[in-house]
Formats: sequence, C-alpha cells, structure tokens
Amino acid sequence: MLKLSKDRASLQDFTKARLDEWLETNGLGGWASASITGCNTRRYHGLLVASIHPPTDRMNLVSKLDETIVLDGNRHELSTNDFGNAINPTGYQYLVSFNKGFSPEWIFEVNGIRLKKTIAMVQGENTTLINYQVLKSPKRFTIEFLPFIAARGYHSLQHAYKNIYWDVDFQNGVFHNIPYEGAPGIYISIPGSQYVHDPKWFYRFNYAIEKYRGLDYEEDLFNHGTFCIDLAEGDTLGIILSTENPAGKNAVALFERETERKASLIQRTSNSFAQELKLAADQFIVKRDVIENSAVESLKTIIAGYHWFADWGRDTMISLPGLCLSTGRYEDAKKIIEAFSKNVSMGMLPNRFQDNNEPPEYNTVDGTLWYFIAIHKYVETTNDNAFILDKILPVLKDIIDWHFKGTRYNIHVDNDGLLFAGEKGQQLTWMDVRIGDWVVTPRMGKPVEIQALWYNALRIFARLLELNGQSRDANLVNVSAEKARKSFGERFWYTEGRYLYDVIDENNNPDATLRPNQLLAMSLPYPIFDDERSTDILQIIKSKLYTPVGLRSLSPDDKRYVGHYGGDPFKRDSCYHQGAVWSWLLGPYIEAWLKLKNETALKYSKEVIGAFAYHLNEACIGSVSEIFDGDVPHAPRGCVAQAWGVAEVLRVISEYQL
Repeated sequence: MLKLSKDRASLQDFTKARLDEWLETNGLGGWASASITGCNTRRYHGLLVASIHPPTDRMNLVSKLDETIVLDGNRHELSTNDFGNAINPTGYQYLVSFNKGFSPEWIFEVNGIRLKKTIAMVQGENTTLINYQVLKSPKRFTIEFLPFIAARGYHSLQHAYKNIYWDVDFQNGVFHNIPYEGAPGIYISIPGSQYVHDPKWFYRFNYAIEKYRGLDYEEDLFNHGTFCIDLAEGDTLGIILSTENPAGKNAVALFERETERKASLIQRTSNSFAQELKLAADQFIVKRDVIENSAVESLKTIIAGYHWFADWGRDTMISLPGLCLSTGRYEDAKKIIEAFSKNVSMGMLPNRFQDNNEPPEYNTVDGTLWYFIAIHKYVETTNDNAFILDKILPVLKDIIDWHFKGTRYNIHVDNDGLLFAGEKGQQLTWMDVRIGDWVVTPRMGKPVEIQALWYNALRIFARLLELNGQSRDANLVNVSAEKARKSFGERFWYTEGRYLYDVIDENNNPDATLRPNQLLAMSLPYPIFDDERSTDILQIIKSKLYTPVGLRSLSPDDKRYVGHYGGDPFKRDSCYHQGAVWSWLLGPYIEAWLKLKNETALKYSKEVIGAFAYHLNEACIGSVSEIFDGDVPHAPRGCVAQAWGVAEVLRVISEYQL
C-alpha cells in the first residue's frame, strides 16, 4: 500500500491540515468523517452519520466525541473545535502523526503519554468503532469523553431552540438516548466507564468549508453528560457508537474483523496505487432495497460521492466497471444492473434517486446509454450471458424502441441516425448545471459524446441479440449503427481546429467549443471515430485540457473559462463545467491514448497515472476528489470522494495493467 500519512509538522499547520479529511463508510450509505485535525469543518462531518433507509435518509446523529486526558490534576484536551473567533481547544497540537492504513489512525503525545486512536465502521450497520491504545504512559491517567449530539438531517444544521430529549439510560457502560420522537436511538458503549449526567447546549460551532462555500455555517450541539475511565500503559479501549444496542459486542473484535475484511479486498493486488483505489472503491458500493410486487429484494447501488450525493444513474453506470469489475465484485455488479433494470421508465434510467421516498428523476440522456456500456463490460468480464439475456435484454430492447420512437425531453433518433436530445430549460448531459431557468452549458441538439454512446448502445444491443440467436434483428440494428457512424463522420469534424465539434445544436449549427466530451468518440468499446485524426485531437486536448488531476471542462482560451471554483452556490455552479477539472475524465483520456496502440502512447499513459498518484495524500486521504481548480495548483474541490473519479482511474490501471 502507498504510504498515506501526515507528520507532526504538517498537523501543526492547522490552516492547511484542516483541509485534509478522512472518511469511513458502512455499505449502507452512512459514514464517519472529519478533518484530520479532529475539527469538523463541514455540516457533513460526524462520527455517526446513519442511513435510516439505505442508501438514503441520512442523519448526522453524533457529531463528535471530544477527549480530555486528566493527569496529575492537569487537563489536556485532545480535541479541536472552531468557534469562529477562536479555535478552542487546540488538541491538534498534541498530534504527532496521522496515517491512513486500512483505517484512519492518529498518534497523540501528552506529557509522556503516547495514545493511538483508530476509527472504523461496521459493514451493514450504522455503527462506528473508536479504538484507543495506550502505547506509553508513566502512570495511570483518566480520559474523559464528551459526546456532541446533532440529531438532524445531514444537509441541515442543529440549533438550540430545537428540543433534544434530555433523558438517557446508562447501564453497564452503555448510554442510550432517543433524541426526539420518531428518531433512531443513539447508543454509546464505553466499557468500564462512569457517566455524569449534565445536559446542556454548546453554541456556535463554525464549519469553515461551509462558510467558504457561501452557506450557513454555525451550529449548536447538545451534550447529555461526560464519560470517564482510567487507563494505563498497555490498555486498549474500544468505543461503539450505534443505532443498534451494542450489548454483548466487543469493539476491538469488531475492528479486527473489519480490518481483515479490508485486507481481503486487496490480497491479490500487488500494485500499491491500485490497492488504495480498491479500498476507496469499497466505500461507494452500498445496499439498495427494491420493492417489486410487494416483495422486497436486497440489491446494490453506487453512491455517486461523499458527502452529499446519493445514487445517480449516470455516475453508477460509469463507475460500475471500475468499482465492481476491476475489483472482482461481480455479484455486486449483477445486483446493481438488476436494481436499475427495475426502475426504467419510458426507456430511461433514473438520473438520480431522492431522499424521503420521493420518486426518481428521469432527466438524463447519457445515463441510460452508459447502462449499455456497463452491461457490455459485465458480460465481457464474467461471461454471465444467461443473466443478461434472460433478465436484461428485454429491458434493453424497450430502451432502444423508446429512443427510436421518442421519449421524454424530445430524445429521439433523427433522420440522419444520430440521437437528438433536449428542450429549452433542460440539461440532459453530464454537464448538467441549471441555475433557476438558466442552463449554464446548453447542449441541446446532438452532443458529441451522446452520439458515441448511442452508437455503442446499438452495437452492444446487436451483439446481445446475436448471442440470443436473433441474427436477423441484430443485422437491422447494425444497419442503424452504421448510419449513425457515417453521419457522425460527416458532421462532427472541425477542420480548422483539428478536433471534433462539441455539439450540433437544435438549429443544426456546429459548436466548436473545445471540451473533453469528444474523448468518448475514441475511448468507448466501439469507437465511432478511430482514424488518423485521433492523434491530432489528443494532442490538442493534452495541450489545452489535460492537468495532472484530470481534464478541464473548457479550454482556458475560451472567454467563458473560469480557473477557480469557489464562492457562493451561484458562483460555484456557474463554473462547474466552465473550466473546473474533472478527475473521472482521466479514464477516457488514457483509454483514447492507448487505442492508438503504440509504445509512445503506453509510456505516456503510465506517466499520466504516476502524475496523479500524489492526490491520494490530500483532500480526502486515500480517495479521489470530484473536481479541481482549472488553474495551477489545481486545488481539490467539490465532493471529497467521488465514485467515478476512483472508478475510472482504477479501471484503466486494471484493464491495461498500467
């Protein structure tokens, strides 16, 4: 594994250190997360963020657990909090190291005491484990724990005018509170501890990143009381935070089991970079129950990104090959494909599932087409033809039929065989920001990557028909595919620029904006554009769009380019696809180069992977950020852990043995 760590000097630089974060997940959509300093800098940070109806309805139940060492009557607070006008306490000063192995680990040193703290979550449970090991101590000492309760939806903030029930039950080291009627119970198990009940509010915790993002950033948190326990050198203490009664459970044993589970994920992987990506991949694959004919079937899905996304159709299908097939998780891939097959409507996959049992949204043109790519790669990897031909092929036929006859948002096959998509005020491609009625990147008409995906969908569908013994039908589909390919070649080459138009708009006008979307014309399983002009395209993309952490969404030469992603929601959304660098695009970028099939391209692809590796030791340590500033030094932005960013880098490493 890569050495992902921070030393004492890095941790003492609080302004920089609080920008780095850690994340543990539970396979349900829940998590534990904070900055590596111990200071919460986001509303999404918490020690127990539970998914009540996996993978959605997430609640931040326990925001943090502050620790204080009491030695010889002196108090040493290990925690760090931001109250706006003061950082208090400043426990980060006691940190000597942070290490991201299988789980995040900190070492504190206080007056001769050396204490190791490690955090993990239990798979399949809303349960967080916090283990402490006293590595060195001159004498016995007391450690106090102060749990801060948020008890709110993960997007919102808590304030003192809201009531949190004061009553608790404490028996045999286990604390239990139901914060309000209808809320899940909160259990805190600290074996051998004593508890002093002293309920009160703590006011105005500040979340610096929320402030930077132009959002409300102050929160009040509730504390019911204090736990304390005496420890000595060699002692181990395991704490459990959970929505389930932890009676009879041992935190240390659970932690060891989780470590063994993670170790098994990488046991056949020698590439240290790929090992880290496989551990990161594990965090996005989660449970999703599907109800069909009143029966509940437990299937799987993919969280698009932490901390605020749920599962999106587009992100899931782009991510599936890297997260599941490159890691040998074939059964998970099968369950994801099946879960989405049960949610197809009018030939469209859901763009995203929502919280609170609200209906899915069907406003994507590419998410449905990426479904074909995921299925193709699943069949190629597993040879599980029976499942696809029996259960999925009828769904694919329905999708193809709807696209030919027309479905939502004027998505239909045009006379030239290409796929038209769009209505005024709608954003259907992955460049999907809309602010009120303003579509920031209007790509109505025939976007370049949609044609590549449509061509691939037809070719993949034809191949499956052949496997199913339907050669005549397959031939008809291939005729449609060839018509699309021919029209694409005639309409999308921009001679003056030596690259592909980004879109043929609704008025049949070509748009020569230099964007990375054209990569899919070369990188997908069935390239729609694979002649000698590919080298010209890649050289221009390398010159104008490539950065070490991904590809810019717009050329810096364009007057609309914005090189810094920041500010309030309007400013951020308006530049989301106008220059921000996207990590997931490294996958199609590398693959397009490799399809040139020469030693120079192979050597360069390995260099691209090597140049990216440093990112795993910044932002969310061990994972891949969603986006970055277009300008140097390409600071990480957006979601700190993004599924398709992890997936696409891992996929090309695995598929091409880079």
